[in-house]
Amino acid sequence: MENRIEFTEEMRKTHTILIPNMLPVHFELIANVLVQHGYKIELLKNEGRAVVDAGLSYVHNDMCYPALLCIGQMIDALKSGKYDLDHTALMITQTGGGCRASNYIHLLRKALERANLGHIPVISLNVSGLEKNSGFSITVPMLAQAVYAIFYGDMLMLLNNQVRSREIHAGDSQRMLETWTRRIAEECRTPRFATRFQKYLRAMVRDFAAIPVTDEPRLKVGIVGEIYVKYSSLANNHLEDFLVSQGCEVVVPGLMGFIGLMIENHLEDARLYGKGGAVLVASKVAGWYVERIEKKMRRVLIESGRFAAPAPFKTLCRLVEGVIGRGCKMGEGWLLTAEMLELIDSGCSNIICAQPFGCLPNHIVGKGMIRTLSRLHPEANIVPIDYDPGASRVNQENRIKLMLAVAREREAKVHGASASEAEEAAVAAQ
Repeated sequence: MENRIEFTEEMRKTHTILIPNMLPVHFELIANVLVQHGYKIELLKNEGRAVVDAGLSYVHNDMCYPALLCIGQMIDALKSGKYDLDHTALMITQTGGGCRASNYIHLLRKALERANLGHIPVISLNVSGLEKNSGFSITVPMLAQAVYAIFYGDMLMLLNNQVRSREIHAGDSQRMLETWTRRIAEECRTPRFATRFQKYLRAMVRDFAAIPVTDEPRLKVGIVGEIYVKYSSLANNHLEDFLVSQGCEVVVPGLMGFIGLMIENHLEDARLYGKGGAVLVASKVAGWYVERIEKKMRRVLIESGRFAAPAPFKTLCRLVEGVIGRGCKMGEGWLLTAEMLELIDSGCSNIICAQPFGCLPNHIVGKGMIRTLSRLHPEANIVPIDYDPGASRVNQENRIKLMLAVAREREAKVHGASASEAEEAAVAAQ
């Protein structure tokens, strides 16, 4: 086993822990849950070509793009001069699955050694017992609060996406998102913030519903794919901003789907291989807990009469029956296919599958399933887009524009309008 610098109890009092950014809202809330439990946390927000170049300098370019970006963001931050390097630590997740993501932590330590920063401790954030540190531990209250934080993040992301493309005054939705993120982040520092969950959700719905919007139709485009590239604007070249600029409403499945996948995987292992014990019991309890909160969130959205609610996680499990086995769990596994099916069933048949170049698991359950989905749903309009350090943003956006042109042509035929009229409407929406 590699020599590693342990994060000790003394460091907990003196060190600031830096965490890479995948979802700015979700991770801001989770960071504040950790602050509540006595840790000094900072969410990294540096991006741009400097991050990519830092990753390329210290990570082999054959490694997947998310690893390169996470490590690049951390090293770029450490070399910025902003931090006291004798009192700084890093945190990175380890799922423990078959994806290379479980090995990011080892790549990060090697990169730190090469950058003469090997004295900086790296904390593994995992619930699988892969690594332990005397100064950091995940407790049941911390996990329970983190789940609420993720649901809050999903709610804010959903409301912002459903309002942003239709707002009359540009920036209204983003300002509301930032206001609520700050408010919930502050609440996440209090131990009982989860008790006011539905109250805050209803207040969010009221505030976003009060934003003036146009009733002009928008082309709905879903984004699925590898978890980091799907959510991170750094990784996907600000894909959501680009789609909004093209007059589209962006539909992005929430992060809780991935949490549900990790829980379901343990239950599926029990069904397939007869595994049981404490892990199975804990998974059943976790599944019940998450489903209970999910119902509260869906109830608020349905009662609003204004905003569309995502399908329950159990529906995603049912959608893949006969399409892909739930034992397929490398990368995002069967969930990626399920999210495409759920988008199509909800009326969003235009889908971008964003993946790191060379990510074999997600190319199988994403790109590899497009033919099957197109056979089952001829209306599906799915385009896979690869992202890596050398990929051309112009080429990516041109492929997306072609997909949007096909989508508008189909809509024009359905509504009896000419393709030119549909294009004119799209331009007017921009």
